[in-house]
Amino acid sequence: MRETTKASTTAAVTPPLFSRQALVALILPLLAEQFLSVSMGMADTIMVSGVGEAAVSSVSLVDSINVLIIQVLSALATGGAVVSSQYLGRKDGENAQRSAAQLYTVLAGSTLVAAVATLLFCVPILRGVFGSIDADVMAYAEVYFLISAISYPFMGIYNAGAALFRAQGNSRISMLASLVMNIINIVGNALLIYVFHLGVMGAALATLAGRVFAAIWVTWQQQQLINPLRIPSLAAMKPDKKMIRSILGIGIPAGLENGMFQIGKLVISHLTSTLGTAAIAANAVANAICGMANIPGNAMSLAMIPVVGRCLGAGERGQARSYSKKLLGLSFLGIWAANLAVYFTIPWLVGLFSLSPQAASLCITVVRGFNLFSAVCWPFSFTLPNALRTGGDARFTMTVSIVSMWLFRVLLCYVFVLQFGLGLNAIWLGMYVDWACRSLWFIWRFHTDKWMEHKVI
Repeated sequence: MRETTKASTTAAVTPPLFSRQALVALILPLLAEQFLSVSMGMADTIMVSGVGEAAVSSVSLVDSINVLIIQVLSALATGGAVVSSQYLGRKDGENAQRSAAQLYTVLAGSTLVAAVATLLFCVPILRGVFGSIDADVMAYAEVYFLISAISYPFMGIYNAGAALFRAQGNSRISMLASLVMNIINIVGNALLIYVFHLGVMGAALATLAGRVFAAIWVTWQQQQLINPLRIPSLAAMKPDKKMIRSILGIGIPAGLENGMFQIGKLVISHLTSTLGTAAIAANAVANAICGMANIPGNAMSLAMIPVVGRCLGAGERGQARSYSKKLLGLSFLGIWAANLAVYFTIPWLVGLFSLSPQAASLCITVVRGFNLFSAVCWPFSFTLPNALRTGGDARFTMTVSIVSMWLFRVLLCYVFVLQFGLGLNAIWLGMYVDWACRSLWFIWRFHTDKWMEHKVI
């Protein structure tokens, strides 16, 4: 009798859904993809800086709008990835394919609308967001923004495909696409900026070429017969209200969260633009360098979606919690290592950019402050909430993020700058207060387990 009971108990234990090898195979390409994206982006900024601080400032300002568009697209892609990963965990291949097709439909439609709106209202958008800036900065910004708009539909298609491959635990495809996309971008920059002397226009055209390639290549890979999330026919992309509702149930709150977050950053960018060209350039370079320190955290955030989604789709809540903690721990280890490296190499890194002494000194101070606060709060603020979203708790993360962003970061930045005259450092200080608030709420929510009680599919 005892032997039978023991055997039954052993048989009831579900084996881990992700082996160590499977996690490594997922995480390493994500780390490489994030490194490529950030390092190539930094190289892009270095090349543009050779045109002058006005060029760097214009690209930085427009990219704050581009990031808003891309973050909303990424949020919609996250909704599709969560739904697809849960269907895969449930071993429901038919609905997994349907969700993949509907994700393409959602992103293709939304990006086309964004591109047309930007092309029609380019100048009013720039003037409405940034107000009065130097004439040379505005001239560069208009050119960069118009060409960027053409790339939005291609970015939407790429994000859809990349998210679906990650949902399968296959991050190698998106890594390879990112590699070639960034090589095209950097080679294009070298030719168009240094050989043909096209300046900011050359940088924008190189970025467009890379994104077109990435969209085409990922879509081609998506349609391989061995892909479980392959789109069987164009008819499958006909809007399916029920499936789109499931995707948007995650995507819309995440999109609003990302959108309001980026709008808040745009409001702060308007404030930054009043501090002068040196402060704008220092802020642009600081953002580029700090992106390197965030690479491990961003990779773990992306890994959360397929891992936790697959566990919840299979009904394994215990494994979902366990893997969330493991990925959060890895995020902290990576963030500590990356920020330590940046802290000690920042004078050399800043020297790679063509900054004035004033801008360079300001940039070093800002980045070192970031390194210290990031090591404490960043994973709780940005890696952990992806576990909550994957459980369907996107409304909670949206509410916390929006309230914290506007109440602490935006409000405090204006108080620090306009009332106390603290300059660029105050803008970053407001961000750290925002991080601390988010961290406390997300930690509490994770430990209540309420984030796993939502129905996604």
